[in-house]
Amino acid sequence: MSAVKSLNPKAEVARAAQALAINTSGARGLQDVLRTNLGPKGTLKMLVSGAGDIKLTKDGNVLLHEMQIQHPTASLIAKVATAQDDITGDGTTSNVLIIEDKYTFIEDLENPRSVTILIKGPNKHTITQVKDAIHDGLRAVKNALEDKSVVPGGGAFEVAVHAALTSAKFLNTVPGRAKFGVRAFADGLMVIPKTLAQNSGFDPQDTTVKLQDAFVTSKLPVGLDVSTGEPMVPQEEGVWDNYRVKKQLLHSCSTIAGNLLLVDEIMKAGMSSLKQ
Repeated sequence: MSAVKSLNPKAEVARAAQALAINTSGARGLQDVLRTNLGPKGTLKMLVSGAGDIKLTKDGNVLLHEMQIQHPTASLIAKVATAQDDITGDGTTSNVLIIEDKYTFIEDLENPRSVTILIKGPNKHTITQVKDAIHDGLRAVKNALEDKSVVPGGGAFEVAVHAALTSAKFLNTVPGRAKFGVRAFADGLMVIPKTLAQNSGFDPQDTTVKLQDAFVTSKLPVGLDVSTGEPMVPQEEGVWDNYRVKKQLLHSCSTIAGNLLLVDEIMKAGMSSLKQ
């Protein structure tokens, strides 16, 4: 019997395979919510508050902050994702699509290093979206200037890392069953180009195979052209990601996944202990 069960008979306990299933279900559920937001052709979510206020957004950070997430694993992942956004300004989903609205720069200020942006829009929802998009864009520029480097975008980074991790040259340096873990990690990275393809209306499997073949042939970072579904060279198209965003993603995702896999028991206190 679980130790906590003996201390609190009313506690709910899930162990071993059941705990893993609960964690997996929560992680996949949250992924399904955010998946369709990724990329410039991602869709919007409508958030309705208890008071009836409505917000339209595709910003993953906004969604995770305002959704009432009850699942413990999903809540944990959401906290990690929003912390990533606090650190780097991006990473929950790709930058918000800037929709067609006007904004005005006020010039001739006393301090030439500052600027005020006046956002105009037909309604509050539009202004909020533009505001979020400008914030993300400015943060991306700040990151690039401080990092003094950028990473090829459009899924090119993930395709290149997958190829490197699954190459025979690298796998031969990995002992025993750890090879399976490396392959699983590499395959997990491919969710980015697959999701970009799916959200853009293209078959994920066919598209990723094209990207991988193009990378092998060209030996250059190859990303997805979301307009055509064909491979493109990000350097030539000006499609970039922030270095620190990718670095933080690799760290936080591997850490939280590793911790969740180590969970062999989930304990939820009974009502009696909650009231006390």
